[in-house]
Amino acid sequence: MLSPLKEKPILFVSYLILTAMVCGALVMAVEVMGSRVISPFYGVSLFVWTSLITVTLVALALGYAAGGIISDRKGTPDYLYGIILAAGLSAVLIPHLKGIILKSFLHLGLRSGALVSSMLLFGPVLFLLGCVSPYIIKIAAKEIKNIGRTVGLFYAVSTIGSFLGTVLTGFILIAYLGVNLIFGIIGVVLICLSVIYFLIFRKKWYLLILIAIPFFIPNTADLNPVVMPNGTKVTRVFSKDSFYGNLKVVDYSYGIAHTRELIIDGLIQGGIDMNNGLPVYEYAYSMEFLPYSLNPVGKNCLVIGLGAGIIPMWYEKMGIKTDTVDIDPNVVTIAKKYFGFELAGDVIISDARYYLINSNKTYDYIVLDVFNGDTTPGHILSVEALQILKTRMTQNGILAVNLAGSLKKETFITASVIKTLESVFKTVEIYPLFSLDNSEGWGNLAVIAYDYPSIPLDLSRVKNFPVHPLARDLVSRLADQRFSFPSDTPAIILSDDYNPIDFYDIWLKEKVRKNILENSSLDIFI
Repeated sequence: MLSPLKEKPILFVSYLILTAMVCGALVMAVEVMGSRVISPFYGVSLFVWTSLITVTLVALALGYAAGGIISDRKGTPDYLYGIILAAGLSAVLIPHLKGIILKSFLHLGLRSGALVSSMLLFGPVLFLLGCVSPYIIKIAAKEIKNIGRTVGLFYAVSTIGSFLGTVLTGFILIAYLGVNLIFGIIGVVLICLSVIYFLIFRKKWYLLILIAIPFFIPNTADLNPVVMPNGTKVTRVFSKDSFYGNLKVVDYSYGIAHTRELIIDGLIQGGIDMNNGLPVYEYAYSMEFLPYSLNPVGKNCLVIGLGAGIIPMWYEKMGIKTDTVDIDPNVVTIAKKYFGFELAGDVIISDARYYLINSNKTYDYIVLDVFNGDTTPGHILSVEALQILKTRMTQNGILAVNLAGSLKKETFITASVIKTLESVFKTVEIYPLFSLDNSEGWGNLAVIAYDYPSIPLDLSRVKNFPVHPLARDLVSRLADQRFSFPSDTPAIILSDDYNPIDFYDIWLKEKVRKNILENSSLDIFI
């Protein structure tokens, strides 16, 4: 049988070009979507992206080498499109294997766990796609004399495909399609690319049956509700991937007890008791009670980072006009629909720092409650950002920061955040939201800053305010929890130029992740 290149040269070369473009696009789609698969377990930190990029580069490099060797031995297009078929099947299986793989390697920690999980989940499909480029060039070069031009053409087409795949996935698909569906589409496209070749150029019509394979793989994505060992019923009420993260609303019920949490990229962003509407986590009360106790006559407030909308609603109930800033409009929708969020003030959809630069409003209270993965984004905690934030505060303004930090072990980054705040504000106070007597010294910290001499904290102003039983003990001891770093504690002033938050606090991120996963149903995160 004649080769397709000799039978239908123009049509086949065109199909090779299409193949190069599609495979180039799907390489980037797999890489971009990889973060959404592992983020509920490992977050979206620098180490997660490093793992994904490393796996992509290594898998593609091995694929290029293997593709070159195989094409020299088996240079027919049938093998090329067989490889593409295998890549499609590998992609289709990712949603069905992710639960097993992610659970199996959690014990390796954030760095090794993310790397191994990425390798096992995405390595096979990326390796097989890596085989495509050298195979295409080998086939095309058999009959085309201008080898340099041929190689340049196919690499250019593949790169254009990568560009299109990145833009399409990052700007469109993530927001409108679920992770499982996108990987299903990637697999079906690759399978169809292979089957079409065999239909048009090999007349093997019976291979049409291969297109149906993805639809016969059982769907194991939805496992609601889940009952935990202690009898708590866990229900995933809502799940969506937005441009900025994986959003979930999860209900926990046991008897008459019923709480609801907002989870973004596997990190809890707020929780309420559905029976009375009270927050169940201490950090919310600290962001409310501490600023108000220090400045009970404030008239307006800015909350940066909406979460479930708990904190801005409290300030408005106190008669304080409150604006809130969040980068993700989906968070606003979720807060309204599932947590009863309503606000008379402005709801601004914007990056926090961009808003602070461009706004001309000033506030008596500013609450900074922003997390990207497991930490507050560095561009919000640099000295330059804090100087900008200070210009948005009134003369008696109070800044409250919800910070994940450490006070005993490896305190460099936490102490550096405090030192950076102290370089901008005259008074900076730390209130740990955990007991220092019987803990490892890490967890949520309420950090208060203002630009005048220290004033006494009078929590009697809020002693009659309702507090959920789960948080009551710690909130009652909040004033006694005040902490200060020794003067010789190693620290630097964080700047836009040098802000290594993601690097030095890796152990803390692992602790936070481990704590959440140990006290939650893993199936909900999958």
